[in-house]
Amino acid sequence: MSRFEIYSPEGLRADGRRWNELRHIKCGINTHSKSADGSAVVEMGASKVVCIVQGPQEPETRSRVREKATLSVSVTVAPFSTTERSKHVTNDRRLQEMSANLQNLFEEAVLTHLHPRTEIVCSLTVIAQDGGLLSCCINAMTLALIDAGLPMYEYVSACSVALFDQTPLLDPNNVEETELASVTVGIVGETDKISLLILERRLGLDRLPPALELGVEGCKVLRQVMDKEVRRHGAMRLASRAE
Repeated sequence: MSRFEIYSPEGLRADGRRWNELRHIKCGINTHSKSADGSAVVEMGASKVVCIVQGPQEPETRSRVREKATLSVSVTVAPFSTTERSKHVTNDRRLQEMSANLQNLFEEAVLTHLHPRTEIVCSLTVIAQDGGLLSCCINAMTLALIDAGLPMYEYVSACSVALFDQTPLLDPNNVEETELASVTVGIVGETDKISLLILERRLGLDRLPPALELGVEGCKVLRQVMDKEVRRHGAMRLASRAE
């Protein structure tokens, strides 16, 4: 695919978006209420992730008992998540790295000291992937942890940015991520504090600031979408109790 097919001279991307536009976002909370303490589904474009949270609960082994809650994260990819029917295994290096990044990120965001000697198990399943996989997992995990009633400092939202020459492209799809260098940005709340920064390829320092600035703005928009869904669900639960 040529570079002009990714970003045209008219300023349009292959899917019709402009450089600073997010894909269609859809999220749901408390989607698996009978089988989990917390659950959520997030769709960002054609990417879709389901997160299930169990806990806080007693650890399976005493070796995991600590003075604060232990966070365990696992990521699995459905075989039908892409058009290429490749076999995904649980010990895939990329999935292990993603699980470690998620665990490190949310160990700082969740007030684990309020639940000592317990374990929080987060299981993420990738139903469909079309770019922005890590950011989609982060947003889904945030909502699932909130649904489980776990105390957090604030929402953790994440978004990816790809770079076409000097032009940052917000929330890239799979084609854009494959062809271009990209960076995943995560922030806490509505601040400019970056809690996660992952580069998929080498990137010059002079090209990084505009990508970070656009990524932070995208994260703030996603935070508003998630907060709206949480408030909608809370109002619905409140109305059902009043009846």
